[in-house]
Amino acid sequence: MPTPHYGQPRYRVVADQLKAKIDNGDWLPGELLPPENALRHEYRVSRGTIRQAITLLREVGLVATAHGRGTYVALPRRQRHDCKTTPALLNPRHVPADNDLAALFDIEIGSLLVESRSIVRANDHTESVTYTYSLPRQDVPGVEQENAGRKIGDR
Repeated sequence: MPTPHYGQPRYRVVADQLKAKIDNGDWLPGELLPPENALRHEYRVSRGTIRQAITLLREVGLVATAHGRGTYVALPRRQRHDCKTTPALLNPRHVPADNDLAALFDIEIGSLLVESRSIVRANDHTESVTYTYSLPRQDVPGVEQENAGRKIGDR
């Protein structure tokens, strides 16, 4: 379904078309968008173009992406006023770094990190849960520091 773009970057044209589908109610809040590959074929563009279009929509708050779940339509701004975000450091705890986290933090696999979560709720149901990882610090409330810098299995 290519359309003339009249000098606009192709990702903006695709983003406008995706936005129109959201605005028209083709995709409702919380509903998953089709996978990138399906969108790529529908709009006859590269994967990078689809990703840029989705990034643009994410930046303006129309969609959200959850790792392992996909991209879904975000709650309209007018419905967000009753959302309550819990404190950023909810039940912080030490967890061992897996392969991905170890690579991101440039630490050994199994080294301890501080994991905390943030929960967004609206209308008595959970909208999202975000896990945040950081290196152990002395000023993280609620996390014992005796294990900081140690790996699981160290005594």
